[in-house]
Amino acid sequence: MSRDATHLRVLIDNRRVRHDYRLLESFEAGISLLGSEVKSLRLGQGNLSEAYVRIGRDGAWLVGCNIPAYTEANRENHEPTRQRRLLLHRHEILKLDRSVRQKGMTVVPVKLYLKGARIKLEVALAKGKQHQDRRQDLKERDARREMQRARRG
Repeated sequence: MSRDATHLRVLIDNRRVRHDYRLLESFEAGISLLGSEVKSLRLGQGNLSEAYVRIGRDGAWLVGCNIPAYTEANRENHEPTRQRRLLLHRHEILKLDRSVRQKGMTVVPVKLYLKGARIKLEVALAKGKQHQDRRQDLKERDARREMQRARRG
């Protein structure tokens, strides 16, 4: 198997985010991890459901992401819910910060994946959905399902 940089393997997918938010623009960010965190993620452990992205003067940070301790690591294992630095270009950080401050948007983690040998995080600029929006999305999804069934049968 070749080490193609376009080969993606999703490690964690935050599907709840698509239900609660309208995703407007996505960014690919590197993430600063410890070795035991990488091994734990490669085993498919980890949770993005409580995570969010904090933009500050010191850059972008992933907060609330739970990566359980790697059982085979030594006693100097990582803290499961520590803040992790996101590796984005300065212009991307400034764009995200401007949107959060001026337009009332939020930055949410969407999925964590392997791209070649590197672990990347997809973050998205998002706007929260109202209750009516969620109901409308459910109606549209049901209508699409019915159309698929009609085509098949």
